[in-house]
Amino acid sequence: MAATVSVSGGSSSESALIFMGTGCSSAIPYPRCNASLLIDYCESDGNHSYILIDAGKTFRETVLRWFLHHHIPRIDSIVLTHEHADAVLGLDDVRSIQPVSPTNDIDPTPVYLTQHSMTSLETKLPYLVKKKLKEGQEIRRVAQFSWNIIAEDCNQPFFASGLKLTPLPVMHGEDYICLGFLFGDKSKVAYLSDVSRIPATTDYVISKSGAGRLDLLILDSLYKTGSNKFHLCLPQTLETVKMLCPKQALLIGMNHEFDHHQDNELLMEWSRRVMHVGICLVHGSCFTPEESKILSVKTALLIRIEWDPTKGFEDRSSSY
Repeated sequence: MAATVSVSGGSSSESALIFMGTGCSSAIPYPRCNASLLIDYCESDGNHSYILIDAGKTFRETVLRWFLHHHIPRIDSIVLTHEHADAVLGLDDVRSIQPVSPTNDIDPTPVYLTQHSMTSLETKLPYLVKKKLKEGQEIRRVAQFSWNIIAEDCNQPFFASGLKLTPLPVMHGEDYICLGFLFGDKSKVAYLSDVSRIPATTDYVISKSGAGRLDLLILDSLYKTGSNKFHLCLPQTLETVKMLCPKQALLIGMNHEFDHHQDNELLMEWSRRVMHVGICLVHGSCFTPEESKILSVKTALLIRIEWDPTKGFEDRSSSY
């Protein structure tokens, strides 16, 4: 299947956010694969780096669905939010987009993760972690990774393929810390895919009343009504948007209860009535033309959100 992505990168001179999946762990309904974001980061010299946040159970499907469509030639780095199945069980399939070597003699893909996630993967996927072969053990082709430990600390940013990311510790249930990530210079983007509560230290970093207003907040919203111990649901998600006050918000991680078009109409009405923030659900990695008008962002092929890390978001949809 690697041949399906062995194409050259796009000609765009801007960075882009490509939603590989926007669904919950069960990936139901079908179009919404496990939540995952690909950052197509265009550096100052015009070269593109491809940074993937999470590779869950549906990773292989997203490669087949979106990599050729978006001319994605490779993955340069992987950043993990946590070690649950919907974030890591696609790591084995990364070999399909790595160069072929029967002896695994290739440059490993850097993976950035917490020590807790690293310890878990050593048990769940030991053949991807352990490098030394036992005596008499045959070499088998597996994905090649270099593992890099990052801190659960907003004050300890790191770089992945040239892009600076700041860890955003959040609660994913009161007994579990998951990471979100803040990235972008003049255009600040926060990605929070699995969150039940935002601690005060993280809240400060991403709120208008704290370190400064976000240009885009990408936020968890599991159920349409009610609440959940491990995820924000729509009522809490909207309260969080009000609290953080970003310029725009995209909701991900939804289950089957949402009617995409009807609920986006309701979100538009909520935005007009409450706080005038562009907000909508992201559906199956794409926007319809009507939904793209909600957000002052550039869309290409109804999927790709163009993002200039130095200039901000621009609405140039008429050029596509």
